[in-house]
Amino acid sequence: MNNINNRTLNYTRTVSNEIIYKTEELLNAAKNRYKITVQIANRAKRRKYEDVDIIEDPSMKPIIRAILEMADEITQPEIIED
Repeated sequence: MNNINNRTLNYTRTVSNEIIYKTEELLNAAKNRYKITVQIANRAKRRKYEDVDIIEDPSMKPIIRAILEMADEITQPEIIED
């Protein structure tokens, strides 16, 4: 039982570290921190109401999903071009 808790804790830390890293990537790439923060918030809000019927990963909050998506769009522009 203790081993399972340790694995869950390690997984949670890894995911948290990835989210922090992606957030820093976004903020460093942005010319205006306020503007990127508002864009992330608006995307999260929009996704929250658009995806009411879709349950992809209930443990992932819309704000986290928005951060990860926007970081991928900035670091991998070929995603947008397709």
